[in-house]
Amino acid sequence: MGYRVELTNRAKKQLAALDEKTLAFVGAFIDQLDGCEDPRSLPNTKKLQGIAYGWRWRVGTYRILGIIDDDRIVIELFRIGHRRDVYRRLR
Repeated sequence: MGYRVELTNRAKKQLAALDEKTLAFVGAFIDQLDGCEDPRSLPNTKKLQGIAYGWRWRVGTYRILGIIDDDRIVIELFRIGHRRDVYRRLR
């Protein structure tokens, strides 16, 4: 049984604001993330500093930020955006 992906309202809005090509690219990665056995072992994955259980996944020039909850087997994605903007006002 793999991890289930949940998106916050903010992440849903950010995903909807992406252009069609980028949406397909990022959406394909989110589909790959949904159901995976170990989201920490995927390529281009790093731990987020300053956020407990926070992780980031690199998808081209875009970043997907999320929290991995091992107790519920859920990945809660809270930000999706271009690398120049996604880390602003994070803490």
